[in-house]
Amino acid sequence: MKQFFAIVVVCLVFGGCGPQTAREEPRSQGRSIAAVFQTLDNPFFVECNEGIKEVVSAHGDHLITLDSGWVSRRQEEQISELLDQGVSAVFLNPVNWKDVNGSLLKAQQRGVPCVIVDAPVKSPDLVVCQIASDNVEAGRLAARALRNARQSAKIVILHIRGNKACIDRIAGFEQELASRPDMEILEIEDGKGTAERSLPVMQELLAKHSDLDAVFAVNDPSAMGVISALENAGRLRDVTVVSVDGSAEGIAAVKAGKLYSTAVQFPREIGRIAAQRFYEHSSGETVEKEIRVPLELITVDNVHAFAEVP
Repeated sequence: MKQFFAIVVVCLVFGGCGPQTAREEPRSQGRSIAAVFQTLDNPFFVECNEGIKEVVSAHGDHLITLDSGWVSRRQEEQISELLDQGVSAVFLNPVNWKDVNGSLLKAQQRGVPCVIVDAPVKSPDLVVCQIASDNVEAGRLAARALRNARQSAKIVILHIRGNKACIDRIAGFEQELASRPDMEILEIEDGKGTAERSLPVMQELLAKHSDLDAVFAVNDPSAMGVISALENAGRLRDVTVVSVDGSAEGIAAVKAGKLYSTAVQFPREIGRIAAQRFYEHSSGETVEKEIRVPLELITVDNVHAFAEVP
């Protein structure tokens, strides 16, 4: 039996008996709606899920939430089983923006609408709409912050390969620095999006590039791994780190002077908008295909105006 991690209250069984594999809100007469996230280890996605659940519950429906653990194949299997269970809709945060196309096509063939959350997909014609932060602008904000911090820089980037949100962030970052040859990108490496995985990647980059003095981490968990590696190497004061998310950890790191900036996203609002657009669509209304939610840049100059951002 395939194992799923989920957020909810009553046990659902997917494909057999055994330990709890998914839980959901107490049943009403409403529909079963699913939300499938690339991970729930990142507080961003937990908040996003809460925004979805708020709207789903207000409509008398119940939400099933699954964690794909960064594994594209697992996410495909989860979606397939959810479709077999007869869910009425799927909110999807894809692990890989290309690999998910088969699952989206299957959902479309079964008449199950999909709404994409945070990380766009390659084939938007297969979904109702896509709601995400303006990720190109997020990269630009990070680059502008770095330009303010340093007159020149030798930069490494910690990426999450296959994730369109992060691809867009790097595109925006590179665009903003294109006219600055003194801001040199030495290398882009996959940090896998977590502190634990980013730490050894950053350690290798420090060994490889003794002259690096700036890091763009595509999300705050990656930045936490970068900061740990820099602290371990005694290099934190020498290297400027910029990031995206505006998580509680990221904000605390800015306050502590360990992270120069983080572009704050509004995950709960992204979740609310996604759910609202689904219900508008199900009522026969036409909805925008692409919705971009603005970000704000947090630095030491304004960090005290920000608490934990819901």
